[in-house]
Amino acid sequence: MADEDLLAKLPTDLIFKLPPTFDNVEDERRHRKERLAAALRIFGKFGFEEGVAGHITARDPELTDHFWVNPFGMSFKHIRVSDLILVNHKGDVVEGRYPVNGAAFAIHSQVHQARPDVVAAAHSHSIHGRALSALGQLLEPITQDACAFYQDHGLFDDYTGVVTDLEEGKRIAAALGDGKAVVLRNHGLLTVGDTVDAAAWWFITMERSAQVQLLAKAAGQVVQIKHENAALTHTQIGNDLVGWINYQPLHDQITREQPDLFE
Repeated sequence: MADEDLLAKLPTDLIFKLPPTFDNVEDERRHRKERLAAALRIFGKFGFEEGVAGHITARDPELTDHFWVNPFGMSFKHIRVSDLILVNHKGDVVEGRYPVNGAAFAIHSQVHQARPDVVAAAHSHSIHGRALSALGQLLEPITQDACAFYQDHGLFDDYTGVVTDLEEGKRIAAALGDGKAVVLRNHGLLTVGDTVDAAAWWFITMERSAQVQLLAKAAGQVVQIKHENAALTHTQIGNDLVGWINYQPLHDQITREQPDLFE
């Protein structure tokens, strides 16, 4: 189901959150940075940190070959809007007080370059995402939630060490293709979206779907959803607007619990 079709079906007499629109780039930039800081706090709360690994990026609405990202070496749990750094297409920090994670630039710069439709990308070394990646497997259509990724994610079937080479980033972007996610073999998960909210939600639900798949397969023989039903479910829950909507309760929780992230 296309986003416009979904919008047409929403009730007009009830309070219902939808992605905001903006009259100027300054307001849109501030909004993206606030959502980015909040998403990083959520990742910290969910335990998606592993040392200094992991990053979420948001394309700048004006300087579209630049992106905002969490600084190298700072805990997700401590990120504030003022801590975010702006990185250009050469990997230079053009705004902010902290250095950029080299792997973040190598991966995200190439993803953003290959996918002009992508506003945000999320990657972290979450436990179940890493476990799935160690098997070199994709998500299977064994639950309704996993169908959001049905025929909509790829596998980067290689591992050559920490990603510091732009050519490696290009190969990851190629494996992502036009999908919403890619499993990086022996590494973890990466997701993208047309908002920070969607990219973050896809990562969270992909991590949980990986956990379910690992648990189910460890318990016995899984039953896959039939192709036609999995494909239908993907049209119902697999677009970025649905991802944005699903993410809102998490955003509301973190901003109420940790309002200092807006500083």
